[in-house]
Amino acid sequence: MNSDNQKIIFLDRDGTIIFEPEDFQVDSIAKVQLVPEVISSLSRLIDHGYVLVMVTNQDGLGSNSFPETQFTEAHEYVLELFKSQGIEFKDIFICPHFETDNCDCRKPATGLITEFLVQNNIDPQRSYVIGDRDTDMEFSNRLKLQGIKIDPYAKQPWSSIVDEILSVDRKAKVVRQTNETEISVEVNLAVSAPVSISTGIGFFDHMLEQLAKHSNTSIIIECNGDLGVDEHHTVEDVALSLGQAFSVALSNKFGINRYAFTLPMDESLAKMALDLSGRPFCSFEGKFDRDQVGDFPVELVSHFFQSFSQSLNATLHVSVSGENNHHMIEACFKTMGRLLKEAIKISDDTVPSTKGVL
Repeated sequence: MNSDNQKIIFLDRDGTIIFEPEDFQVDSIAKVQLVPEVISSLSRLIDHGYVLVMVTNQDGLGSNSFPETQFTEAHEYVLELFKSQGIEFKDIFICPHFETDNCDCRKPATGLITEFLVQNNIDPQRSYVIGDRDTDMEFSNRLKLQGIKIDPYAKQPWSSIVDEILSVDRKAKVVRQTNETEISVEVNLAVSAPVSISTGIGFFDHMLEQLAKHSNTSIIIECNGDLGVDEHHTVEDVALSLGQAFSVALSNKFGINRYAFTLPMDESLAKMALDLSGRPFCSFEGKFDRDQVGDFPVELVSHFFQSFSQSLNATLHVSVSGENNHHMIEACFKTMGRLLKEAIKISDDTVPSTKGVL
């Protein structure tokens, strides 16, 4: 049994990855016609760690009107075509029955994949059913997964679907409630808007907006903290929640750059090194000569980055120098944004570690 949560795409075949002919039977190689963009799109999904599983109804397969030999020749041609482009299916499930047979394996019934579901842990937030029929959508409902209906004749039918999936794939929401704070953090690494920050600490909001801007990510933070007691709990818990949200959105870190640099702001200079290593550590060097900048205690600058790197499971080294405390702090947050923008960027098709995991 696979104990890891897998991101699985359950794919229909006819009308989804190949066109369905008028007689509804792909019983010869001459009838095989790929839906536009399907090769490049499935490759993108695989590159992002998705597993492909084919589930298809083939009415009357093995009957005189649909001999198995004719089906097999065309089907194996399709599989070899995809395999030649680096696309393979973890499993293939075929129901040969007619609807009138009332079997338990014909979609939308789920009997065909019962054993697969027992043997594999599925990530329900990042797994999908893609097909061209209402029965595929009902199949997704019964699996309690999101269904995406494809029109193979639409303009760019596959690229828009993959864009939608990958946008969700790099998104996360974290809710944290304690006796000291109530926090909701949403991040989306695939888009740069919206950005909305409300922590009750004006200068802190401004710094987090800088982080969002320079990381080119969408960040939404709502925090209700015990500011009547101290700013400490709010800053710490926001940092922990934000780091956790980035960590969840990065998922298995498939294809990311992983590492990332230095940014000046007027007379101030912030030097940072980041490794999304899975090993939390933070070193912060910098001296401030004011107690507060606006309504923000400067002693919490280092604590923010320590808490953020802890929940992000990242190694972070920070060194900042300068004369203006506002500039020094802002340089830190801007640099952190630039670091994240570079480190989370997809630039490969592997996990950036010889271990194979991060």
